[in-house]
Amino acid sequence: QVQLVESGGRSVQAGESLRLSCAASGRTFLIYTVGWFRQAPGKERESVAALRWRLGSTNYADSVKGRFTISRDHAKNTIYLQMNSLKPEDTADYYCAASTDRDYLNLPSYDKMDVWGKGTLVTVSS
Repeated sequence: QVQLVESGGRSVQAGESLRLSCAASGRTFLIYTVGWFRQAPGKERESVAALRWRLGSTNYADSVKGRFTISRDHAKNTIYLQMNSLKPEDTADYYCAASTDRDYLNLPSYDKMDVWGKGTLVTVSS
């Protein structure tokens, strides 16, 4: 089993930066792809960024390209989402998720992930 725990969400002003963390534990060798997803009130959960666990390649949603960066600290088994130039429309619950049954070359949709953290709230005010 793999466990994921997110942290770092808080309220910020538009234009500011924020870094989210996701600590992975357990049988992390089972992970193929990890990603960040978000869900705003009344909206469907959407993919934000993904990283292939072994190869390290990344993919991003068009809405965050150039502003967000997903990365991994191998020693700490922690995945980060650096968010710059935040906008009010980035306000959402952010979730870390992993796929333990296959690797995804492209940005996976949320239904492709089988392990989820509980989420962390990011609020961006104008």
